[in-house]
Amino acid sequence: QVQLVESGGGLVQPGGSLRLSCVASGSIFSINTMGWYRQAPGKQRELVAQITSGGTTNYADSVKGRFAISRDDAKKTVYLQMNSLNAEDAAAYYCKDRVTVKFGPGVFRDVDYWGQGTQVTVSS
Repeated sequence: QVQLVESGGGLVQPGGSLRLSCVASGSIFSINTMGWYRQAPGKQRELVAQITSGGTTNYADSVKGRFAISRDDAKKTVYLQMNSLNAEDAAAYYCKDRVTVKFGPGVFRDVDYWGQGTQVTVSS
């Protein structure tokens, strides 16, 4: 099995910054795309940012220029640096990794795994 554990959420004032981390562990052959999603109360979960194994990044329009996603493959960790936070950024943030898992001799499959979420609150 594969587990993802997020950290770094909390309470921040408008204009402030936070850095989220998500560490993967378990039966991992390789990690492909790593991403961050968020879900505010009463809203659908939405993609915030993602990064491929080759380093290509993609951001939601609402966070471009303020957020930066990065990864450390040796640590199996994806980060989300969030700057200039505002009230609209408040949500539960979830990481998602597309992981290649070895299920048996010569049997590999890509599986999506989610973290449990970390809360980001933006308030003065």
